[in-house]
Amino acid sequence: MLFNSHEFLFVFLPITVLGFFLLGSRGWRRAAFAWLTAASLFYYGWWDFRYVGLIGFSIAFNALVGRFLGADPASPRRGLLAFGVAVNLALLGYYKYANFFVDTLNAVTGSGIQLEHIVLPLGISFFTFQQVAYLVDAHRGLAREYNLINYSLFVCFFPQLIAGPIVHHREMMPQFEGRTTFRLSSSDVAVGLTILFIGLFKKVVFADTAATFASPVYDSAAMGLAPTTAEAWIGTVAYTLQLYFDFSGYSDMAIGAARLFGIRLPINFDSPYKAVNIIDFWRRWHVTLSRFLRDYLYIPLGGNRHGVARRHVNLMVTMVLGGLWHGAGWTFVLWGALHGLYLVANHGWRHLRRLARQDVERSTPAGRVAGRAVTFLVVMLAWVFFRAADTETALLVLRAVAGLGEGAARVTEFELDDALEWVVPLLLLCWLAPNTQQWLERYRPALGARLVGRLPVPVRLRRLWRAVQWRPSVAWAVATAVIGIVAVLSLVKRSEFIYFQF
Repeated sequence: MLFNSHEFLFVFLPITVLGFFLLGSRGWRRAAFAWLTAASLFYYGWWDFRYVGLIGFSIAFNALVGRFLGADPASPRRGLLAFGVAVNLALLGYYKYANFFVDTLNAVTGSGIQLEHIVLPLGISFFTFQQVAYLVDAHRGLAREYNLINYSLFVCFFPQLIAGPIVHHREMMPQFEGRTTFRLSSSDVAVGLTILFIGLFKKVVFADTAATFASPVYDSAAMGLAPTTAEAWIGTVAYTLQLYFDFSGYSDMAIGAARLFGIRLPINFDSPYKAVNIIDFWRRWHVTLSRFLRDYLYIPLGGNRHGVARRHVNLMVTMVLGGLWHGAGWTFVLWGALHGLYLVANHGWRHLRRLARQDVERSTPAGRVAGRAVTFLVVMLAWVFFRAADTETALLVLRAVAGLGEGAARVTEFELDDALEWVVPLLLLCWLAPNTQQWLERYRPALGARLVGRLPVPVRLRRLWRAVQWRPSVAWAVATAVIGIVAVLSLVKRSEFIYFQF
């Protein structure tokens, strides 16, 4: 069931919200949790009900292992933790990478090993990482949960089940156990619906329109037809924008849906194209995945504790595995490796600035503009591998971007002027406009959001900003209604979110 579907918006979501608060308002807390858990499993099973058993096994297994790990935090129990993590990774490895490894082995050795095509279950990358983090936290004494319904709700709460954010037990369950959890709040409903409709608008208007300019270029390249330089640039910039508004839209809709229940999800998307360097980019893009890779992979590998060379190796390993997490293909491996190289170069540059006794956390306005431009360019070029069907397609597009070996004739039907009319305003929106969380910052829309009120904004501009920010008012209600109506009327052709099946 897609967030951008009539079934979700007008049937599933209102019924689930009403059922939760009707049960909770009568004092039936456990029944309300059970209802929300069952509704979330129904939501998951809407795509293919056969995989409910898979996530059910994953939940039961990790709840049991976590129970033993949390029973005595003073005990090392490293063997049990290793076993629990291994089972999770084996499950993920089979469903996500078995075909990839067999195909790679056949290509390298010429063997003819046959393996039936394995369908990737929805959200397996997300709920696996989330539960691995839980087991590690339970082993460290940071998380403990003995109630199976509570644990099930932590894993499969539908706003974050399919495509994140990857949440921690200590972030979520205290909110569900709060005193006001079962009191339907008009403020939460207003904030939640506003963010939900803004996210839907981003997806069906901005992202899906950008896709009409990106897909023809990459689909033609996949068939071996080289685009012109202009087409390659338009297609690549358009995909860069499609991915931005698609993931931003999904993240907003997840935050908005959760807020209807009074729950604040952690920020997962924080204006990444405003990043002034690649380190800053990974603090803003897929924030909870970056947090997971840092805390549960990079730091355990040694982080930066064993010298510069080891740190660079750890960065490369972390980013290559992060790329492979996104998809079982060499294009994702190359995308992760590129970002690993970017991070190594960024840390090297910071080291040189320290040697020159410069403050690496500060720069001139011109330096920030240059940093944003360079960061955006290298991120955009890396997205070519993320989008391309294979490495040959990616190289074909990149050669055209560089003006080398471009096609003799155009391979797309859209008008370049029409594309620019969309691409340029969307770029300006990414670079200059406040994000959704900043518009609603008075109401703390998400955990860990980078709020305008906490940034060094001049006093006069801050007063103006406070005057135009979102608040429960007639004007904003009308604006939200218009955004919602336009978005719903645009639900003519459903398109999956890019992170829908990872």
